Amino acid sequence: MAACVQLNAKPFTPLVSPNPLSKGHTFKLGRVRCSAASPSKRYTITLLPGDGIGPEVISVAKNVLNLAATIEGIEFKYQEMPVGGNALDLTGVPLPEETLSAAKQSDAVLLGAIGGYKWDKNEKHLKPETGLLKLREGLKVFANLRPAVVLPQLVDASTLKREVAEGVDLMVIRELTGGIYFGQPRGFGTNENGEEIGFNTEVYAAYEIDRIARVAFETARKRQGKLCSVDKANVLEASMFWRKRILEIALDYPDVELSHMYVDNAAMQLVRNPKQFDTIVTNNIFGDILSDEASMITGSIGMLPSASLGESVRQLCFSMVQI
Repeated sequence: MAACVQLNAKPFTPLVSPNPLSKGHTFKLGRVRCSAASPSKRYTITLLPGDGIGPEVISVAKNVLNLAATIEGIEFKYQEMPVGGNALDLTGVPLPEETLSAAKQSDAVLLGAIGGYKWDKNEKHLKPETGLLKLREGLKVFANLRPAVVLPQLVDASTLKREVAEGVDLMVIRELTGGIYFGQPRGFGTNENGEEIGFNTEVYAAYEIDRIARVAFETARKRQGKLCSVDKANVLEASMFWRKRILEIALDYPDVELSHMYVDNAAMQLVRNPKQFDTIVTNNIFGDILSDEASMITGSIGMLPSASLGESVRQLCFSMVQI
């Protein structure tokens, strides 16, 4: 699930500390003193309830937004559009053009959840998740920030021992619009032996790695100053290139402690000793897997938010639940 917010702005700079729940940090929202009776700012929000628990979550989130608007003296105007399985049932496609157009034109987009067993057997282009990928691509959000914070009140919700889970506070930064999920060529075919095959391509351009690296280094700077880049550079050429670019960008951040870890080891270390991590940066597919693993340290993937960022502040996605 992803909740997407688009705001007018210029080159990317994090608006707030990416992890307001870091140790010793007191999170204070900036407050605009306005008259609630005469809103000084008005925003249009496209609501995408989607599937499953999505409509229920969006309904509650809308109540929270309305309360925040009253306190801050601003006004929200909502429009609801279909996406995912809901869109498939209504229109026959997982992301209607009208939905993407509304998302792009809105000041903000709030997305509930996407997917369900009902549509699992659909062809790829008719799966709800295809709508999510097209939404990310259409909004050009490339940096996915996924925090995993074990709150003291919920430490016993973790399946890990208390002494392992207690105090965990880490951020996984996942490249979101490149790599094997979007790489070409991809598809099905026949090999030289006449056997059917399926294939995908893991490919990254330098600019794609550089921009996610800068988001990661800037985020680590605002946390504990430690960044772990996760790859598979002992086997994959794409990962070798990833590490090369990360090392190059690291020269601009001498104050951030950089380390590298192979993805198989990272998966093990996340459950063995998660508190060794502060900020993790990795590619699309590794980030997809590791961030879900990290979320379970807290007890449930449904308890964590995430944010997806583009190169401008007009391209921001916030999630109430990770998918």
